[in-house]
Amino acid sequence: MTDISAPARIDVLQTEYMALVRQRRLYGGLVLAIFALLMASGFYVADARNAGGFWEGLHRVGDYPAAVISEAWEKRAELPANLVKFFPALVETLNIAAVSTLLGAIFGLIFALLSTRGLARWPRLVPLFRRLMDIMRAIPEIVIALVLIFMLGGGPVPAMLAIAIHTTGALGKLFSEVAENADLKPVDGLASVGANWTQRMLLGVIPQVAPNFLSYALLRFEINIRASAILGFVGAGGLGYELKNSMSWGPGEFDEAAAIFLLLFGAIVVFDQISSRYRNRLTEGRLA
Repeated sequence: MTDISAPARIDVLQTEYMALVRQRRLYGGLVLAIFALLMASGFYVADARNAGGFWEGLHRVGDYPAAVISEAWEKRAELPANLVKFFPALVETLNIAAVSTLLGAIFGLIFALLSTRGLARWPRLVPLFRRLMDIMRAIPEIVIALVLIFMLGGGPVPAMLAIAIHTTGALGKLFSEVAENADLKPVDGLASVGANWTQRMLLGVIPQVAPNFLSYALLRFEINIRASAILGFVGAGGLGYELKNSMSWGPGEFDEAAAIFLLLFGAIVVFDQISSRYRNRLTEGRLA
C-alpha cells in the first residue's frame, strides 16, 4: 500500500474541512431562509386576519399615547390626587408579586432538590419532577389565571396562585442547574455520620447555593411585578385592573391612566434598582 506523504495528507484534510464548512454554511443558509419565509408568511396571515391592515394603521400608532399625555397635561393639577387614589392598587400589585415569588421560591427549591441528579431523594422520579416543572413553566400565567378566575372568581388570589405556579417552574429549573454544580463532599461527609436527606440538603447544599438562589429569586420578583400588573387586565385585581378600567372609559379618564402608568413605571424602576443592587452584592459574596 502506498503511503501518503505528510503534505498530501494535509491537503486532503484541508479539502475535507473546507467541504464541511461549505456544507454547514449551506445548511445554515437554508435554515435562515426557511425561518425568514415562515416569519414573512406568518406576518402576512396575521395581517390579513386583522380588522385593519398593519400598514394602514401604522401612522396611528402614536394617537393613543398622544391623547393620554395631552389630557394628563390639561389635568396636571389632579395628578397628585390620582397618585394617592391608586396607590393602594399599587400596594396590592406588589403584594401579589411578593407572595407569589415567596411561594414560587419555596416550592421551586423543593422541586429543584428533588430533580437534581446526585442529590435527588428518589432518583427514579427525577424525570417526573422535571416534566412537572416544564409544564408549570410552559403554561403562561394569564392562561392559569383565567382558569383560576373561572373557578375562584376575580381578585388577587387567582393572580397570586397563577404567578406562583409559573414561578415554581421557572425558579425550579434555575435552582436545579445551580444545585448540579454544588460540591458533593459536604453531602457525602454528612451522609457518613448518619444525616438524613433533609439534613444533607439543609447543611451541605443550601449554604453553597444560597447566594445564587436569592439572586434568582430577586430577579424573578422584578418579573412578577410586571406579570401581576398584566394579570389585572383579566380581572385579577391590582394596578392592572384599574388601568384597564381607565383605558376602557376612554377620553375623560386618560388622566387617571397616566397616573397609573407613572405609579407602575416608578415602582418597576425602584424595585429593579434595589434588586439589581442586592443581586450584585450576592454574587460578589457580600450582603452589607
